[in-house]
Amino acid sequence: MTPAAHPSQHAPEFREAARRLGRRRFLTVTGAAAALAFAVNLPTAGTAAAAELEPARITDDPFTLGVASGDPLPGSVLLWTRLAPAPYQPDGGLPARRVAVRWELAHDENFRRVVRRGTVTAHPEFHHTVHVEVPHLAPDRVFHYRFRVGDWTSPAGRTRTAPASRARVSELRLAAVSCQAYADGYYTPYGHLAQDDVDVVFHLGDYLYEYAINSVGNHRDYTDRTLPAVFGHETVTLEDYRLRYALYKSDPDLIAAHAAHPFVVTWDDHETENNYAGDTPENTVPPEEFLLRRASAYRAYWENQPLRRPQLPDGADMRLYRRLHWGDLAQFDVLDTRQYRSDQAYGDGAQLPGPDIDDPARTMTGATQERWLLDGWQASRARWNVVPQQVTFSQRKLDLNPVAKLSMDAWDGYRASRRRVLDGAKAAGVDNLMVLTGDVHVGYAFDIKDDFDDPASRTLGTEIVATSVSSGRDGADRPANWTTYTTANPHLRFYNGRRGYVTVALGRDAARADFKTVPYVTRPGAPLTTAASFVTEAGDQGLKPA
Repeated sequence: MTPAAHPSQHAPEFREAARRLGRRRFLTVTGAAAALAFAVNLPTAGTAAAAELEPARITDDPFTLGVASGDPLPGSVLLWTRLAPAPYQPDGGLPARRVAVRWELAHDENFRRVVRRGTVTAHPEFHHTVHVEVPHLAPDRVFHYRFRVGDWTSPAGRTRTAPASRARVSELRLAAVSCQAYADGYYTPYGHLAQDDVDVVFHLGDYLYEYAINSVGNHRDYTDRTLPAVFGHETVTLEDYRLRYALYKSDPDLIAAHAAHPFVVTWDDHETENNYAGDTPENTVPPEEFLLRRASAYRAYWENQPLRRPQLPDGADMRLYRRLHWGDLAQFDVLDTRQYRSDQAYGDGAQLPGPDIDDPARTMTGATQERWLLDGWQASRARWNVVPQQVTFSQRKLDLNPVAKLSMDAWDGYRASRRRVLDGAKAAGVDNLMVLTGDVHVGYAFDIKDDFDDPASRTLGTEIVATSVSSGRDGADRPANWTTYTTANPHLRFYNGRRGYVTVALGRDAARADFKTVPYVTRPGAPLTTAASFVTEAGDQGLKPA
């Protein structure tokens, strides 16, 4: 599933300086959290060698953050949970000891037909999270799973294996989600998604936001609870990121969605820091300090997501891009457009285009990931080649001036990189290309043009942009710039600014995208509606209203 490890891109002196900074913090301030950020693999000494915690000592429910599964393979599922009787405490309410966790995988939701069972260790060094890779399963099957510690039993989750790699598959139904700022509103879309009939969910980034959250949850405006002060500052340390995941993952709608469907996750910027680019932070800090922050964020991300062991980070590096298949119907090339990119041109933000965005030396993906993507297309025999990634891929002019401003953080700021990707798709004979995108807190549907400035040029694929779950608060069906954007970008077929998610049904003859929205998230209970539906035909790309 995952190619060989990506070489570190950091100058050795910066990596060593970051390690020294971590050791200094270990000795002076936050202790093991800073040191652990650069630790690799499961511990074999120290705390891990201490006596195992007696289950009887866990007197409160340790499964407060639910369960999850991810990255379905034809013969394997990945199961996740975290033990946290007191999730808003730094230690989660458990002592720094190992805990034996039993797990079960069954054909039925009543667990009368158990397929596999076993025991895994929850290590305190990994914040008592567990990742169970269950092998040797039948392909294309639905399974139910749960965990046990002492007398405590977790909620049950539902997951599945992918079809066999060469199996002829007629349909796949996926959902795409992104951008879930806890402080901006309730996760009502997740409550609806938990009830939706999809095979897999792709999370396209901004699972977490680094900004401070006040005692009433900002725009959630709680009246029935008071959040602790530990959330009232920006996340910087490993402890900060771990606590923020605990807050996010305690949301009941997010818990329900994870339990209902396997997730395939990739990050954007806010899981670490807004608009960082590779080794370059948003704000001016010493490079070794940012690398330590990045290492902390990456470690917490792996700990709290249903990811397999090849994604385990090595300090400030983590190989997140990977490839999944759904029989002969779909190949998914999951990208990381944040970790390896060049710094944004012209100071970031909305800028007039200049020569830097066409500089072939600048990259969105890094050379290694770009070659991996193009080689993967050359070898692909899938009906649909789908690219789950983060930032807007298609050209998006931001005004109606003769030379319009573009977003330097999106692929518009890396046009040479986008050109190489599109030329690679053409060279590989990719007929049915679909890009899945998050980031912008709105729903878009684009035709991907060979030449975005020529509406008559060939349509090479489609881009489906999933709006946010909560980021941006309630939004509007037609944002203030709706007329400007739809006029300036004739390849933009749909634009909606409400919260929600998108489902895509891939078939052998066509793909259908349904944009599902809620009218508000600043209070709970919003109904779900389908704002629009589009179809693109296999072999004849281009979005048409369904």
